[in-house]
Amino acid sequence: MLKMNHISKVIALFLSMMTAGTISANPGSKKLQIFILAGQSNMVGHANSHTMATLYDSDIAGDRQLAQMVFKKDSNLSKKVLAKILTQVRKTDELTGGISNEKIKKMSEGPEKTAAEAEVKKLKEEYEAYKKKVTSSCVVSDQVYISSIADGNKRSGPLSVGYGGNPEKIGPELSFGLSMAKKMDSPILLIKTSWGGKSINYDFRPPSAGPYQLDEKQKAAKNAADIRKNAGLNWRMMTEAIETVLKDLKNYHPAYDPAAGHEMAGFVWFQGFNDQFSEAFRNNYKDMMVHFIKDIRKEYEAPKMPFVIGVMGTNMTKEAVDKNAVSVAQRQAAATPEFKGNVASVESYKVYDLKARGVYDQGWAKRFAEWCVVGSDRPYHYLGSGKFFVRLGDAFAKSMHQMMKNQ
Repeated sequence: MLKMNHISKVIALFLSMMTAGTISANPGSKKLQIFILAGQSNMVGHANSHTMATLYDSDIAGDRQLAQMVFKKDSNLSKKVLAKILTQVRKTDELTGGISNEKIKKMSEGPEKTAAEAEVKKLKEEYEAYKKKVTSSCVVSDQVYISSIADGNKRSGPLSVGYGGNPEKIGPELSFGLSMAKKMDSPILLIKTSWGGKSINYDFRPPSAGPYQLDEKQKAAKNAADIRKNAGLNWRMMTEAIETVLKDLKNYHPAYDPAAGHEMAGFVWFQGFNDQFSEAFRNNYKDMMVHFIKDIRKEYEAPKMPFVIGVMGTNMTKEAVDKNAVSVAQRQAAATPEFKGNVASVESYKVYDLKARGVYDQGWAKRFAEWCVVGSDRPYHYLGSGKFFVRLGDAFAKSMHQMMKNQ
């Protein structure tokens, strides 16, 4: 048997090793995998969460698999449930005439109008119940946590719906995180920083791009000093938000083990809309993107950190997207030779929700009740389609994971 003084020395050595981080308190713990998501309004996310259920209205096998990923197994949601609500909302539009309620307004007072109003009220109540059912059926992850800035919606916690533009909305973060969780057995933390209406040339301007050059109109403006000072403001806000999380990882993911540590596993960028309206910004986009990637990797001492660029695809088709200078520049940046194997571009037009676009183009105001089931915003926000954002986040995850496997 060991003498007591020897046992004491062994215990002391063990405790000192734990303090120094040599031995983990949980020998089975794994590094926390951190993914940063950043960009402007389409990274913010403007899809009402219940619109994700339109995944069931698809003949694409991948969409059915995505529905199984984002909804709980006991949700009882299905193509049949969706078809029933679509029939009901089309009836609502038939009775009301759409968003203006013009058909009922034109009716004379009497039993017929009273009956129509009662039926519409009942149909709307059933629609509200459907919305609540869909939202309550969404998965809440115990593997993936998120710290998110989505404009004014700042939240942290287990990944689920509500990390988009408001607590009812989603962006690409939901399916990105859930999809990565299916591919990895480590704890995952997403750090999302996104603000609407921002450019990479000015707002997210990376440090190595050099000082922002004011144009003649800006030089003559009374607030020229502020314009110059605020260049790169969102870059600074982004890195400050990330640093705040990195300093207190246990607070943002309960499975974080300091002894196991963390890894800056990847970065997803989805932005570009604002840069397309300035010739200088369009022409500089590729260079800005290259500077951005290099500066991010330098900031987090991760020289080969996998980086995914979401190519702006609001123009819907390959032909139209090919004509957009910003989209082309995003592809070119990803194809930079020095980034081979660790930067990839993902085409958002390929996962566009064409069915939602059909309802929108046929007159969303006249078909307002139906429109609210499939979409929740304008075309520049990809119609606020949950189907689109679930598809996109999954596409980002597949691209990210492929680069990680190849490293």
